[in-house]
Amino acid sequence: MVACISCTPDALPRRNPSLSSNLRFTSQEALNLLQNCSDFKQLKQIHAKIIRNGLSHEHVVSTKLIKLCSSYRKMEYATLVFNQIKNPPTFTWNIMIRAHTINGSSRQALLLYNLMICRGLPPDKFTFPFVIKACIASSSIRKGHEVHMLAIKTGFLDDMFVQNTLMDFYFKCGDSDYGRKVFEKMRVRSVVSWTTMITGLVACGELDDARVFFEQMPIRNVVSWTAMIDGYARNQRPEEAFELFWRMQLDNVRPNEFTLVSLLMACTELGSLKLGRWVHDFALRNGFKVGVFLGTALIDMYSKCGSLEDAKRVFGDMEVKSVATWNTMITSLGVHGCGEEALDLFAKMEMANVQPDAITFVGVLCACVHTNNVSDGHRYFKFMSECYGITPIEEHCNCMIELSSRANNLDEVCESVDAKLV
Repeated sequence: MVACISCTPDALPRRNPSLSSNLRFTSQEALNLLQNCSDFKQLKQIHAKIIRNGLSHEHVVSTKLIKLCSSYRKMEYATLVFNQIKNPPTFTWNIMIRAHTINGSSRQALLLYNLMICRGLPPDKFTFPFVIKACIASSSIRKGHEVHMLAIKTGFLDDMFVQNTLMDFYFKCGDSDYGRKVFEKMRVRSVVSWTTMITGLVACGELDDARVFFEQMPIRNVVSWTAMIDGYARNQRPEEAFELFWRMQLDNVRPNEFTLVSLLMACTELGSLKLGRWVHDFALRNGFKVGVFLGTALIDMYSKCGSLEDAKRVFGDMEVKSVATWNTMITSLGVHGCGEEALDLFAKMEMANVQPDAITFVGVLCACVHTNNVSDGHRYFKFMSECYGITPIEEHCNCMIELSSRANNLDEVCESVDAKLV
């Protein structure tokens, strides 16, 4: 392994004397180098020097290496580093469990936790939240219950961080009763505890109960205000969303980008272009940059409230666009009968090297439906799977059925759709 990771010395900055010096290389020097590490190639070179100087068993150095590997999404390399540590402490196991979860391998995080327990390592107050988050990410409800019981057995259930994470777990699993029980048993509650409770109830559709808890909060921050505003906006109660926003202003709580996006959803629900323009103006007057998240919401609001020109203007002014931004603009053009313009925009999206997804092609195929463009519809449907490997979903099939019914070749498209789904 040492030979493999030490074969490219040019990856390190030549000006750093500690990398070329024959003097003893200390763990502090290793940490300093890792602190200034700029990429994964350089990290491997620093790791090679760490190994050559016998520092690979230093827990602090190894932990820093693992954290950097995680930030570069190199979990296989992080595992190699971890496996070289003799008797890693609970802290290092925690770092590995968390790293797997945030890098999308939550089931591996749970396997690592099982191994840790089997080896007799005692969990601490950080282990439980990290493992519970892995249970949330992998929808492992039974494992979450098991971890909850161990937290009780080991005396860590009174820790607020553990309680907040458990509450979040139960609400996200749809078990609001257990979520409430965790909250009710808390001796001390932070603003995070209250906000987790409110957000969980909103997610479970218990909006009125969430409002009761919201009104009982001793202190509210922007996150708690936004949680309720967003709940009203998403549950077709836009007037109450704005009522809370006015109260939020009276309490001198500055909204954030998420607050404004929720308000734009409420404007869409009301169908109020005037109110939507007011929110846009409010954002600009208060120093908000129209980034990807806010910009995409503005495009959607303007389109659905009847001003395609405003939507196009926001899209054109955005310096950075996500896939969702392109999708929203393509769909908006198609819905407003500008099918050819929507297809042209899709071509520009490809030229910008933005990878389309299934939603992109819903917009593209809808544009073909709105313009009665049967031949292009068939071409894009075929192109979607053959060039991008996207499996058709119900919305794609509905568009093709609509197009083919207009061209009187419904049997042909049904056979084509069935072939794609097999």
